[in-house]
Amino acid sequence: MSADLLSADLFPELPKVLAPPPLRKRKAAGAKAAAKTSMTPSPAGTLTSLASSPPPHHLTDPQACASVLDAHPDYRVLRRLPVRLDWGGAPNTARTRVLILDTETTGLDQSKEKIIELAMLRLDVDSSTGVPLGSVQVFDELEDPGRAIPKEVVALTGITDADVQGKRLDEARIAAILEGVDVVIAHNAAFDRPFCEARIPQFRDLAWACSFADIDWKAQGRSSSKLEALALELGWFYDAHRAEVDCHALLAVLCAPLPKAPERNGIATLLAAALRPALRLYATHAPFDAKDLLKARGYRWNAEQKVWTTRLADAVALEAECEWLKTEVYGGRHAVVAIEQSDARAKYSSRGGRMVQRQL
Repeated sequence: MSADLLSADLFPELPKVLAPPPLRKRKAAGAKAAAKTSMTPSPAGTLTSLASSPPPHHLTDPQACASVLDAHPDYRVLRRLPVRLDWGGAPNTARTRVLILDTETTGLDQSKEKIIELAMLRLDVDSSTGVPLGSVQVFDELEDPGRAIPKEVVALTGITDADVQGKRLDEARIAAILEGVDVVIAHNAAFDRPFCEARIPQFRDLAWACSFADIDWKAQGRSSSKLEALALELGWFYDAHRAEVDCHALLAVLCAPLPKAPERNGIATLLAAALRPALRLYATHAPFDAKDLLKARGYRWNAEQKVWTTRLADAVALEAECEWLKTEVYGGRHAVVAIEQSDARAKYSSRGGRMVQRQL
């Protein structure tokens, strides 16, 4: 940040920056006058050149500049996302081992597309608070999908065919990292889990939690559930859409206290969510004219099964939703809905959970 950008008009609380006199005046006054203008008595009585004087500390040190701006009500400073690989912590604390995971793929269709990058952060956390403990183990590798990477994926991720040529994920190393993991956390686990299970079957045996779906970010006062937006809310920016960097961003976001529940962080919330069965409600044979009502309520249309569905947090939410459907969608008429129950070892996978029917 250059000194001439910080004027007294914008920052009245900052000391004024002395600028050299206009060029025309210096020429008109002659060499002697110019010399006098560029020299001033110092406190010690000597002459000091203003042109060679260093600018104030708060104009040259980035952190000092940021602190000045942070203190001003009209400015908000973004900082590069901090990457922390050692958290310390008490050795005798009850621990849960978690895996933060992200993938980059050749596309969205899990039945056809392939992983081109897999990144994981393995760490232990305090089982009650979710606070990380000890060191973070990092895994990040590329894999050749066996065909050209689509241009739009290259533009998004920066990963090219040359980057992945001949590369293959180290399955033995992945197996070692997965050993002892209690919960895998991904931001949109419904996308990442099927890709991971198709490539590494060991992922099928692990419990998963989703930081996108298992935390009600809207209820926490966040305007968006997207990872970049959540990081920006905390004052961080980062180079998104590379798997390892996204993992570090997710870990940082989940370690921060929740806005509306500062006594716990996102990891603790996800550990609790992993213990609860996932519930998905299917509004079977819902009237066509109720589609806008269902969409506004947060239901999603499953084109393959031709039914509106929604995820529910617990049994209390299920009871309330069934009552709403009966009154608002089915108009009190006889109706039967379907409920899918999945534990953390099955939810967010392509494998279905246990289905039951319920009469409204």
